[in-house]
Amino acid sequence: MAGLVPALLTPPASAAAGPAPPSALAPGSASGSAPASAPGSAAASALAVPARADCSGPGYETFGPASVTGAIVGATVHEGRAYVVTRGLKPPLLAEIDLATRKVVRHVRLPDGPAAGEPEGGWATTVAGGKIYVGTYPSPDLYRFDPATGQVEHLRSFGRYGGFVWSLAAAPDGTVYAGTYPDGRVWEYVPATGAVRNFGVLVPGERYVRAVAADATTVYAGLLDKGRLIAIDRATGAKRELAQGPTGVGVVELHGDRVLAVSGTQLIDVKKDGTDPRRIEAPSGSFDALTSTADGTVYATSRPDGTVYRYRTGDAALTKVADPPSAGDETRRMVLTGPDTLVGFSGSGGMWWLNPRTGKSEFADLIEAGLPPGPERPQSMLLVPNRAVYIGGHFSMDVRDLRTGEKRRFRVPGEPKDMVRRGNKIYAAIYPSGQIVSIDMKTDEVRDLGFLGHGQQRPWDIEYDERTDRLLVATAPLGAKLEGALAIVDPDTGEKEVHVGVIPGQSLMSLSLDSARGVVYLGGDVLGGGGTPPTKTSASVAAFDLATRKVLWQTDPLPGHRTFQDVKVHGGLLYGVYKRESGTWIALDLATRTVRHQGRLSGYGELTVHRGKVFAATFFGGGNAYELNTEAKPLATGLGDDWYTNPQLHFEPGTWTAWTLIGRNLARVRLNPHCPPTTLPPTPDHTPANPFKTT
Repeated sequence: MAGLVPALLTPPASAAAGPAPPSALAPGSASGSAPASAPGSAAASALAVPARADCSGPGYETFGPASVTGAIVGATVHEGRAYVVTRGLKPPLLAEIDLATRKVVRHVRLPDGPAAGEPEGGWATTVAGGKIYVGTYPSPDLYRFDPATGQVEHLRSFGRYGGFVWSLAAAPDGTVYAGTYPDGRVWEYVPATGAVRNFGVLVPGERYVRAVAADATTVYAGLLDKGRLIAIDRATGAKRELAQGPTGVGVVELHGDRVLAVSGTQLIDVKKDGTDPRRIEAPSGSFDALTSTADGTVYATSRPDGTVYRYRTGDAALTKVADPPSAGDETRRMVLTGPDTLVGFSGSGGMWWLNPRTGKSEFADLIEAGLPPGPERPQSMLLVPNRAVYIGGHFSMDVRDLRTGEKRRFRVPGEPKDMVRRGNKIYAAIYPSGQIVSIDMKTDEVRDLGFLGHGQQRPWDIEYDERTDRLLVATAPLGAKLEGALAIVDPDTGEKEVHVGVIPGQSLMSLSLDSARGVVYLGGDVLGGGGTPPTKTSASVAAFDLATRKVLWQTDPLPGHRTFQDVKVHGGLLYGVYKRESGTWIALDLATRTVRHQGRLSGYGELTVHRGKVFAATFFGGGNAYELNTEAKPLATGLGDDWYTNPQLHFEPGTWTAWTLIGRNLARVRLNPHCPPTTLPPTPDHTPANPFKTT
């Protein structure tokens, strides 16, 4: 096994008698209420092929947190202590780590602010006046932690729920600057008075100030959509452009009289007055994190590999310092804490120590160092019948063994946005690298099949075509681009065909294979990667012939509807769920290309075809499931809105029982169209105090 779930996931002693292994539970029973049965027993057979519609019982069961994490986003260092902020937990956790002992010595929760919604993480951290500042998302709030007292306080909000404080920086006088989304502003906060102001629109249409840095007179902002490095006079608010990058500017670092900025594969090195610009290309991948030192050395990491490099102004290229201390990981922050000690913080939930002179490094898992793990929003799910449920998390995979009830967890190089099975292997499409990996179901070995490239870093959907023995992947670009791609991947060799712009001017959110005809149907999105004006107003469906590699036809089913979340072919109809116009669904007649049926759901999610019927799971309205026919029939309500990517349903063969989530817990739910809807009692948005309690 590549790794076990920490002991924290073991049910409490009071639950020792249950839940039983999932394969032993009768449909509709509460966890632990039925005696355990081995696969193949009468009880298990009744689950596999029900003789009649059993509508008794509560209709659902839960099995504890689906995916646990110690992943982090923000990180900073102050007086021999590191401070990291978790990702995906509600409320987020700020942990203090003693750099001498390499152990978590204290942690606090960030309290919920006064505005609606709760924070789930904090990308932005800085130190000012001996205090730690944290900027959060999706509540764009500012918090302050005092290491002397251990107290944390909410200072203010920078917008409505759904926003981000992407970046924070402290000027020499202690003034704090924040870069935010979606308003694309730089905000100023004065700790002594609590005074706040912003500098207005930096560039028309910009949504993300992804990075900020500040000196005595100027704030420097990296813009993600427009790819610009902007200098702002702190006194007057006057703005000037220092550089234009090839893509979004995601990191800004001050270095003497110069400013360093990261724009994808390019390191921009320019004087603070905008003169003497220099540009260095990354040896591989793109740049990830920077830190400058007093002797004029700059250290840089690259993603997705995690290699560490050295640079000095005037160098024509970067010099490799060391192999990746945490391979395939994202580096959140680097700090030189001594002449021979470079400390790095990995997004998956780790720290590393590197001697830049020798290139030797050590890595520590933050959970093992004492960071309390917690349930996160899962990215994806895959059921291997009678064997296991796989749950994709942030740089991790949690597995529930259906034969024993045991759990295990191992690392993957990113977020598995979707998964598909082929034989004894699972194939996952990974964000943010646009990478395809295989996972051996017997050994948990993760094998890299390479990157899709072509700027296609947001894979949304993956299917397996048995007829051609190929993987099909629908993708969107990262950044201010519109066109996505259909990728056709050889699962043995990793060889790829990437058809960019298969729907002109749109990215792809979904695909559905008609293997009998050799046609894959594609669902588009006119907004692409975001940050650039769309050229279309309506999302298209396209039919792509796998034999000729040509688009057979393209149509816009509903004018003004911009994004398909999912499409699925069944019975001569293409069912589709729209995202931006949340809740709209259609059934498109493939012969006439006209909308046969149309309606509204509580939100958007994924479609599933099972036993001759079409099902939909949706966000919003508390989390619901439906059967789609001529109209939408509710089958379950109150499942919760805790998926990170899209709500999914995974049916056990021959039954009306589907694996999904209830809140952030792994669950099985009865979705029998012949029974009344399964209704769950209202639950709070946050994870229960006892996430291991079964219902």
